[in-house]
Amino acid sequence: MKTFILGGGCFWCLDAVYQKTKGVSSVVSGYIGGHFPNPDYYSVCSGMTGHAEVVAVTFDEEVIPPKTVLDLFFAIHDPTTPNRQGYDVGTQYRSSMFYVDDEEKFLFEEAIERNQHLWDRQIVTEVTRASTFYPAEEFHQDYYAKNPDAGYCHVIINPKLAKARKYYSAWLDV
Repeated sequence: MKTFILGGGCFWCLDAVYQKTKGVSSVVSGYIGGHFPNPDYYSVCSGMTGHAEVVAVTFDEEVIPPKTVLDLFFAIHDPTTPNRQGYDVGTQYRSSMFYVDDEEKFLFEEAIERNQHLWDRQIVTEVTRASTFYPAEEFHQDYYAKNPDAGYCHVIINPKLAKARKYYSAWLDV
């Protein structure tokens, strides 16, 4: 099993897609990359802690290749907008990848290069050494599965799921 820590705006969006991805055994929404110990949602949203909203995606490399997990990441969020994803603005929404070793760093940098052709603008995804990962509050875990009729899910998450299905249907359990 391997775990990637990825930030692509609101963690609810990434969680919704990766929860439906074959070979993924766990998706935990959380916070990483800041300087404030034990952050919570409200402190992270203030923009004062330096943390990013992320998901820790644990997957079986025998079922889904790491490359596919990363390519899906670049397909479902806009990695060209610093500190912004749609209506979500702030450093906590930055496009980011947090590596634990040189091998992961290489995989992440390679994924950026491989996916640049998908975008008209330069990818600005940060590649940073992982620090302490703090799981988000229970309310944020499996948000889409628990709240499929919420307005945010209809307006923001459903289009991302549709895009994932369009390009990665072989990897999705939907």
